[in-house]
Amino acid sequence: MFREVLSDVVDRTEGGLAALVMGMDGIAVDSYVRQDQSLEVENVGMEFSVILKDIRKATELVDAGTAREVTIQGEKLTTVIRLINDDYFVAVALRPDGNYGKARYLLRTGASKLATELGG
Repeated sequence: MFREVLSDVVDRTEGGLAALVMGMDGIAVDSYVRQDQSLEVENVGMEFSVILKDIRKATELVDAGTAREVTIQGEKLTTVIRLINDDYFVAVALRPDGNYGKARYLLRTGASKLATELGG
């Protein structure tokens, strides 16, 4: 089920490269990388899991509510992260010229399916 959701997000998003479901502890549950890509998506996810913890703390401190989505745009890679629940997140990496809006939409709809599978 995880791989189906991840591949759907990547393959249906123009510029999609890879996706993963990861625990906030930095352990990957599952991942999908397009065959023509060599992206180390687990390493990217581990680094962003640390950042997500800080973002969650910051949003709580300023009484902004629960963080739901984070986007990191770099010169070579855009990463969209959607929190599934307190323990897991799903992320998709795409080219900077990729379809960011569609990636966000597919992550949002896919996150609810993943939440069901993860028991939350």
